[in-house]
Amino acid sequence: MSEATSQKIPVTVLTGYLGAGKTTLLNRILSENHGKKYAVIVNEFGEIGIDNDLIIGADEEVFEMNNGCICCTVRGDLVRIMDGLMKRKGKFDAIIVETTGLADPAPVAQTFFVDEDVQKNARLDAVVTVADAKWLSDRLKDAPEAKNQIAFADVIVLNKTDLVSKGELAEVEARIRGINPYAKLHRTERCSVALADVLDRGAFDLDRILDIEPDFLEADDHDHDHDHHHHGHDHHHHDHGHGLKHYHDEDMQSLSLKTDKPLDPNVFMPWLQNLVQVEGGKILRSKGILAFHDDDDRYVFQGVHMMLEGDHQRKWKEGEPRESRLVFIGRELPEETIRKGFESCIVS
Repeated sequence: MSEATSQKIPVTVLTGYLGAGKTTLLNRILSENHGKKYAVIVNEFGEIGIDNDLIIGADEEVFEMNNGCICCTVRGDLVRIMDGLMKRKGKFDAIIVETTGLADPAPVAQTFFVDEDVQKNARLDAVVTVADAKWLSDRLKDAPEAKNQIAFADVIVLNKTDLVSKGELAEVEARIRGINPYAKLHRTERCSVALADVLDRGAFDLDRILDIEPDFLEADDHDHDHDHHHHGHDHHHHDHGHGLKHYHDEDMQSLSLKTDKPLDPNVFMPWLQNLVQVEGGKILRSKGILAFHDDDDRYVFQGVHMMLEGDHQRKWKEGEPRESRLVFIGRELPEETIRKGFESCIVS
């Protein structure tokens, strides 16, 4: 990873439907004795109901907590708040931005691609979605935002699992995987997830190459070895005898591409830029690790709709397979076009 990137403060975008448990998670961050300095940016304090005993000093927009964290509200402009945080003495370990329960996380995530000052100082680390195991299936039917939040996530905290049966849990997980097979999924009760599992994930360093591999593989995709995809969860999804359904969300798709042949950067870069310009409305998230021809460094990019950011990250390690991998998640993805375009970037 380049020095520049590692100096940037990681930003976690926290999203989730109303009542799913975001507040519980935020309160833990603001009150637990974790020894880190987090800045938490929320929409409204009232919604969180912060315990007043934990607040030391407060001006109108910013609260200091007695565990060293600070909390501020987005009134108006996220960019302005970010600038203010960057100027405060004593840098933070991480920044957490909470989006309202009804919001599409895209505009918040895009802030970290657009504003130059913000980009210099901060990097989008991961989008974390808190979902309610009991109500998510209903929400996915009636609320497009809920589906966007799942599709957008790098990490999904599936909360309130104690309120559903094993069968219901399997069903809701299958639905989630139908929309987003790539996110890391944590099952929780009362959001009791290790903070390290949701903060500073480096979800875009993509060093966690397994995190790009879908947990649920297409049934026709037999050329993958299945054993290392399960992260310790046994999904039983190959055994259809139990009446478990394998959901494919008609509305959302994900597409994963890889090659072990080098890519031509002079063809690939214009192709990718053009693809997101033309199809960006349909592409919610894109990310990839790239092995370019005659280049000893791995190139890593991530995108939200039309916006992309990318950088050389580090040298390919001795013996590490030089593979390029890309992931796209979106609505009505032009799959054939993307596959053909990608293949045309391979150095023949």
